[in-house]
Amino acid sequence: MVGGKSVGDRVFTLTNVVIMVIIMLLTLYPFWFSVISSLNDGADLQRGPIFAWPREFTWASWQTVLADPGIMKAAWITASRTVIVTVVSVFYTAMFAYAFSRPYLKGRMWYMVIGFTSMYFSGGLIPSFMLMNWLGLYDTYWVYILPALFGGFWNVIIFNANFKAIPESLFESAKMDGASEFTIFLRIVMPLSKPVLAALSVFTAVGVWNDYGATLYFTQSTDLQTLQYLILKLIQSNAAVEQLAATAAGSSPEVAELFAKANGGGKVTARTLELAAMVIASLPMIAMYPFAQRFFVKGVLLGSVKG
Repeated sequence: MVGGKSVGDRVFTLTNVVIMVIIMLLTLYPFWFSVISSLNDGADLQRGPIFAWPREFTWASWQTVLADPGIMKAAWITASRTVIVTVVSVFYTAMFAYAFSRPYLKGRMWYMVIGFTSMYFSGGLIPSFMLMNWLGLYDTYWVYILPALFGGFWNVIIFNANFKAIPESLFESAKMDGASEFTIFLRIVMPLSKPVLAALSVFTAVGVWNDYGATLYFTQSTDLQTLQYLILKLIQSNAAVEQLAATAAGSSPEVAELFAKANGGGKVTARTLELAAMVIASLPMIAMYPFAQRFFVKGVLLGSVKG
């Protein structure tokens, strides 16, 4: 505690620290609970939940998930989709935002009206399905890529604020030296926009990685299933089995026993597999955050304050 502070300041600081620690624990503990439960023996976990550390530590559930060829194929689909969409979408959106930030762009007000309208209104699921089918994208890998190449007008607004914060003299000097608009964008605007590029890249990557709607609505082939969609199916199937087992337990002990066997036993159970898959699917995004965290505040707020 720094000397010279009043009692009120110290109480305020202490209160903030306590509140933030509580919020941090409430945020992190569900993930920690999933980790330790997935690393615990399945049969032991059925006897009661654990809260701090695995009672009977085992990698069996993780090994089972990682050995599943369907999971690995889905992880490859998800990872490749995330990388392609993040890189191309951020670049295309930045290029559009740069043009939109120039006051001499023809039809700028028209683009603004279209952009703001798209933020609040959409065609809906059925028109989207008809469009994907008409374009020949349904049940193809490209349905994950082409519709997501534009990052949305929210990102355009953030990029636009950042680009307007760049001194106009830089653009004028480059044009006097004969630089084209594309050269200015690549060699001046992009290098000066690294914070906002990093921040929006992380937001885009997380959104694409966690998306399962495209798989649910626009694909039917098992070869195109994403990791999040497989986890969703696993959770739903486990919930259905548990509900049927609970219903059957009151009327037929024999049927309940069959359900219990189908749900797994020993070191690996349906519950531990579900938790292991969820944790493994979250690790890439968790590992990415520390490298881009320092860009978040600066990247999102850059250009929002004049001075």
